Amino acid sequence: MPEMPEVQGLVDFVGRRAHGLHVTKAAVANIAALKTYDPPVEALRGAEIVGATRHGKFVDLTTRAGDGGELHLVFHLAKAGWLRWYDALPATVIKPGRTPIALRVGFDDGSGFDLTEAGTKKSLAVYVVRTPADVPGIARLGPDPLDPAFDREAFAALLAGRRTQIKGVLRDQSIIAGVGNAYSDEILHAARMSPYALAAGLDDVEVDRLYGALRDTIADAVATASGKPPADLKDAKRRGMQVHGRRGEACPVCGDEVRSVFFADNSLEYCPTCQTGGKTLADRRLSRLLK
Repeated sequence: MPEMPEVQGLVDFVGRRAHGLHVTKAAVANIAALKTYDPPVEALRGAEIVGATRHGKFVDLTTRAGDGGELHLVFHLAKAGWLRWYDALPATVIKPGRTPIALRVGFDDGSGFDLTEAGTKKSLAVYVVRTPADVPGIARLGPDPLDPAFDREAFAALLAGRRTQIKGVLRDQSIIAGVGNAYSDEILHAARMSPYALAAGLDDVEVDRLYGALRDTIADAVATASGKPPADLKDAKRRGMQVHGRRGEACPVCGDEVRSVFFADNSLEYCPTCQTGGKTLADRRLSRLLK
């Protein structure tokens, strides 16, 4: 799943490449992906791209029509979505229901992009709105972890009283925006903390350590993604992972074997030596450490 660093990379790339271009094509191939009807997607045609912004894991392309009015093309790539950029947009006709393409956008210099989604479970979402706050998912977002206003005290206030496993807190977009399964594994590994630790049970030293790991891990990943074209972002993400997606490999910090806990539709990875005092976590969502 694309998370904040990769989404920021997409925003930087598309914002730089498409700025000042005019939309000539906005074709929806998967009607289920389009979550809004007013304004219609056709209203984007002829509009100029004037900005690109990220809200959590949402990409927001700001357009300006000839009358000066703004419209926002907002999309969330969900678990299996991606943006495929073309310097020369293909001329092939998109056949709805027979393609992984959810949306195709073309510009007046011949370039453009497709939003694609792999697999049979389709969750990619596209919105055409007058203001980003009209997107329910954006309206519910918690603070951005790289916002200068998100200091250690603000972070501690979010954790206080939450008898929730810290892995779930980091992934909850209404608490902290932009962090998902992969980077929460990386943050907890950097903080030397069990994913099953309760947020409300952390002492001041642990909060300090977790806050530093959160900010540093995300900032480093954003810096790595910066300037890379969409085609390179996924590989850059994988190369930067210390534990996520590395089950069975040696932890780069201590050399212990990276372990996994499997759930219904995903898994988490961790290092027992670095994070759980050498104990292996049971493979159940609500389990405590094995005795």
